[in-house]
Amino acid sequence: MSGLRVLMDIALAHLLVRARQTVVAMLGVAIGVGFFLAVSGMMVGSQKDFIRTLVDTAPHIVVRDERRDPSRQPVLDRFPGAAVRIYDLRPQEEVRGLKDWPAMLADARAIPGAIVSPSITGAVTIGFAGRTAAVALNGVDPRLEGQLTKIEETLTGGRLVDLEARPDGLIISRPLAQRMGARLGDTLIVTAPSGALQRMRILALIEPDARSGFYAGDAVAYGLLRTAQVLFARPNIVNQLHVRLPTPDDAQRQAARLEARWGYKWESWQERSADILNLLVVRNVIMYAVILAILAVASFGIYTAVSTSVADKRRDIAILRAMGFTAGDVQTIFLIEGVLVAVLGAMLGFGVGTALLEILARLPLTMGGKPLVLPLDRGVGQYLIAGGASMAAALLAAWLPARKAASVDPVSILRGAA
Repeated sequence: MSGLRVLMDIALAHLLVRARQTVVAMLGVAIGVGFFLAVSGMMVGSQKDFIRTLVDTAPHIVVRDERRDPSRQPVLDRFPGAAVRIYDLRPQEEVRGLKDWPAMLADARAIPGAIVSPSITGAVTIGFAGRTAAVALNGVDPRLEGQLTKIEETLTGGRLVDLEARPDGLIISRPLAQRMGARLGDTLIVTAPSGALQRMRILALIEPDARSGFYAGDAVAYGLLRTAQVLFARPNIVNQLHVRLPTPDDAQRQAARLEARWGYKWESWQERSADILNLLVVRNVIMYAVILAILAVASFGIYTAVSTSVADKRRDIAILRAMGFTAGDVQTIFLIEGVLVAVLGAMLGFGVGTALLEILARLPLTMGGKPLVLPLDRGVGQYLIAGGASMAAALLAAWLPARKAASVDPVSILRGAA
């Protein structure tokens, strides 16, 4: 093969001769790469922000007083392997609540860096000024629960730890308070299913805040753990444990380990969000398919430029072959043309994409009357993907006409020119 420097000089000369067409092809690649970065930056950024919100705003593992499979009947253990059939058997009613929960709590806390909080949850009815509403009351440990979720970021009028000073305190959502006509400091009548009554005072309100990601809904209220236990007539009983791990990705493995030991259903955040995560995979496939289609369209500019160059330079190709250049040399020349257009176009596209991302970051958007900044991914990975995809499309677009150029018969071209 002739010197690579010579081949590059010839390819550059071809591009400069047809400068206008070269610039058009380069701009096509630049626009494709620029929009690739803008669209993927928005989509990937929003996905990362959503997953981060999903992980940060809720416990990484939740165990409730329920089992993944029904309890095995004792008769099956008494006669293993026997042909046993059970008729009209009603399972024994168990007292709800996590059995031996202090040991479970200690086991979960043995995980280095883990934060574990016990809680009890049950349905209650709250009443105020003749209005009633059914809510799920969560009795929590305020100091621990505040480290597990981002509920503190959505509270107005008070804090979660205020429940320690006011055992009769209650935290409800602002929409629920508005529907009932209640305000901060008002006293509500809370009725448990057993008929027990408790007067509880509104200490804080939960604001529906999409930015913080934490909002369990209007029908959720929070109170002190021991107060809820008294209301439900279940002293020293909890029916949930909430676990936060230093490494969220370990949640599935740790949940499986704890479930195998204790039998209850330990749900990791991955299991709870499996449907959402699957939708994100489909969303990514669609996103990259559309973006790659943009680059494919841009690569037609390179194909047109190189193909036209091959058609115009047939006589020059024949002369190069007569001078001793091989078919591989000729093919390399036109491949270099395509690569040069792609590299210059990608570099310009990086600038276009960066500018578009900066414009998107500065858009004056609001949500619920509050300023909103679009979550954008400006990582090096996006630039590498965009550059790699543009180079692959350019090589394919240039290879087809370059292959045709390598197959030119110099004898017939020169004989025809004579």
